[in-house]
Amino acid sequence: MIDADITYMQRCLELARMGKYSARPNPAVGSLIVRNDSVLAEGWHEKAGQDHAEIMALKHAGADAQGSTVYVTLEPCSFTGKTGPCCDALIEAGVERLVYGMVDPNPKVSGSGLEKIRAAGIRVEGPVMEKECAALNPGFIKRMTQGLPYVRCKLAMSLDGRTAMASGESKWITGPAAREDVQRFRAVSSAVITGIETVIADDPGLDVRNGTLFCEQPLRVIVDSRLRISPQAKTLHRPGKVLLVTAIDSEDVISAKYQAIGNDNVSIFSCANVQGRVDLEKLLRILASEYQCNDVLVESGAELAGAMLSGGLVDEVLTYIAPKLLGSDARALFNLPGMTMMSDQVELEFLDVVMLGKDCRMRSRVINAQTKQ
Repeated sequence: MIDADITYMQRCLELARMGKYSARPNPAVGSLIVRNDSVLAEGWHEKAGQDHAEIMALKHAGADAQGSTVYVTLEPCSFTGKTGPCCDALIEAGVERLVYGMVDPNPKVSGSGLEKIRAAGIRVEGPVMEKECAALNPGFIKRMTQGLPYVRCKLAMSLDGRTAMASGESKWITGPAAREDVQRFRAVSSAVITGIETVIADDPGLDVRNGTLFCEQPLRVIVDSRLRISPQAKTLHRPGKVLLVTAIDSEDVISAKYQAIGNDNVSIFSCANVQGRVDLEKLLRILASEYQCNDVLVESGAELAGAMLSGGLVDEVLTYIAPKLLGSDARALFNLPGMTMMSDQVELEFLDVVMLGKDCRMRSRVINAQTKQ
């Protein structure tokens, strides 16, 4: 590896980020084609079913790709899906050297693309900037390796850790800049999950309303054990698909709710645990396997947020903090019953703190979450 490899891979990372809102369920990937210290072409994966990053770059380079070095943030794929194998295209183009950022975690690839390229006589070097390349696609990596999406839990609170007044009034704790930042996290998410109590109290839309963010609307998932949602709830009639997740398995009750809602974009799914409540881990596994969800954003009240956190299902906590005090009677951030000793604590690691107007966003990684059934 040479210093130029790092420079070119940094540019690949920048290119990959151009697809972060639109590539799902595929990973965001960037690629460069370089020859004689000159960049011949660039590419990134824009949308599932369209050209992968390497193919876009190869098409731009044309015959000049022969004898070149190709840089790519993720190992070239080796199987035919909606598009053909990228490793075959690189071999056919006659490239001389491949520099990759990380091995593809997809079991269908996982090193086989690199092996095929090496077998064709192309020099392969990497991983280069592996940590940075992995940070592009935490959800894709977790879905491929654990069968679960990467879960971010978003909460807005006052400086004294309160999310709403005792009455439930919560609009607005944070200002416009913080709420705009939430739109970006929605836009990179495959699904947004909330609970029925939040729907009843706030009637949120939960869709992406920033038209400059090029993305398909995330799947909106409502955890509603008893199917109490009003057919007029705002989120049921916004653009995009909605999944109501219930603990009820009565076909008659579910059919009646379908009829009352009257919207083909709404699906109802029964997913109960032994306590007769929605099985949250099973829900996440279904979102990963059947809906190909990479990243999930939880926007809920203290009860669902607490259940997700204590169940060990949250990877990151996004805490938007307003310089306000709501008082001791206001509602808490998480409902975490049964924590009586320091050993019960949920430990977090701060990742970054960003100022957003008068507010700030603290992004934290969950180190350990205690499961309390």
